[in-house]
Amino acid sequence: MKLDVSKLSRRDFVERAILSASAALAGGALSRNAFAAESDAARKVGPNDKLRVAVIGVNGQGGSHVNEWLKNPDVDLVAICDVDPAAYAKVSKKIKDQSRLPEYVQDVRKLFERKDIDAVSIATPNHWHAVMAVWAMQSGKDVYVEKPCSHNVHEGRVMTEWARKLGRMCQMGVQSRSMTGMRESLDFIHSGKIGKVEFARAICYRLRNSIGLVDTPAPVPEGLDLDLWCGPAAKAVPIRKRFHYDWHWVFETGNGDLGNQNPHELDKARWGLQKQELPKQVVSLGGRLGYVDNGDVANCQVTLYRWDDAFLISDVRGLPIKSPITLGLKAGGPFKGAANIWYGTEGYVVGPNYNSGVAFDYDGKEIGKWSGGEYQAHFANFVKAIRSRNYKDLHLDIEDGHLSSALAHLGNVSYRLGTPASDGTRPSEDWLAQKGVTETFESLESYLGENNVNYDETKFYLGRTLTIDPKTERSTDEEANKLFTREYRKGYELPEVTG
Repeated sequence: MKLDVSKLSRRDFVERAILSASAALAGGALSRNAFAAESDAARKVGPNDKLRVAVIGVNGQGGSHVNEWLKNPDVDLVAICDVDPAAYAKVSKKIKDQSRLPEYVQDVRKLFERKDIDAVSIATPNHWHAVMAVWAMQSGKDVYVEKPCSHNVHEGRVMTEWARKLGRMCQMGVQSRSMTGMRESLDFIHSGKIGKVEFARAICYRLRNSIGLVDTPAPVPEGLDLDLWCGPAAKAVPIRKRFHYDWHWVFETGNGDLGNQNPHELDKARWGLQKQELPKQVVSLGGRLGYVDNGDVANCQVTLYRWDDAFLISDVRGLPIKSPITLGLKAGGPFKGAANIWYGTEGYVVGPNYNSGVAFDYDGKEIGKWSGGEYQAHFANFVKAIRSRNYKDLHLDIEDGHLSSALAHLGNVSYRLGTPASDGTRPSEDWLAQKGVTETFESLESYLGENNVNYDETKFYLGRTLTIDPKTERSTDEEANKLFTREYRKGYELPEVTG
């Protein structure tokens, strides 16, 4: 008989969840080597078998994962894993059919011991994505992992290596890759109908308010396993007002909006440019501007990427938009929220959201339009690849996910190695010679002025220009290379592929 969580008080639920998790842990945690040993014993999913899925992390985006898996007739959602039992309680109450209530598991290591799970979808804080995905693949499970798939550059390559070695399907959750309107837009771009495309923009103009400034630890939710929440990161209660969600705005666990929202747009930009390697040069400028709080990531940040024959601008702005931002285009704007622009020699395409695109010539005349698609399509694509056992069926295989996530990480490395600069600072002349750079910084400076940013109170940083070898995915700068990875807490190390 299923437990009706709606009839439990929060305290009752937490106490029951803790007892359940404690009993499960009595058997001892499974080692990573044991995960690896089990990989060859993964169940073969037949054409008529239902896929058995678990969702890990449901305090945010994972709630959407739960909804999508419950919609899919080819899937049984058998478990939900979260270090916070209250997150499970919240999601469980929203499941209409209580007879399909997934089992609660607090410790992800116990989840990976189970042989009744074929795949997991991961929506935890970013610092857990790679380690958790590798552990899952080692335990014989396929993986759907939210963007960014990694917390640093090195992790994405390791994830790709494990997926290939173990024959696992691993897809990153950038849903626009499976939207029909976006796929048709990209087909149009690749067809040559706007000429040669050598320049793209990835835009994130989303208001991100201050998280406040305190000098006391955040209140830890009752029943939350702090050790598991911290995982690969240092074990410490974060200093901030709110425990959940605001992990995005500190580098220890998150990547700022460059690595939160903008992996969606960076991925589409790189897709349009048809670049299957990291850029050769990167520089990032910006800061946590307009307020002083417990965050340490940039809230306004322009990052420039250069390949031999292509250029990309990432433009992140987290303060209010007070005047329309057109970026000099006659049509397609003004821009707000998340968007993309791909520039060809004969015209350009604007992607104003995840599932549509509009093409224009440079006189502003519309020459094409596409729309359509739903969130479910990306999950269905993952299921299709699990059945085929061919990673090329994935719309966003982990290697593509790695390359797009690494763009965000490279920008943040440049920023973190930067130095405070004066109002109006721009990148060096060789960067300014690239199309679109000057108008981007003119627009940014106007926008920051409208928000009355005081550069004495909140610093603007000129990031270090990084030179990258796309083959080795390393920089010529050893300080940068140190930030391409991280220190992992004992027991939560990232397993490397050897041999």
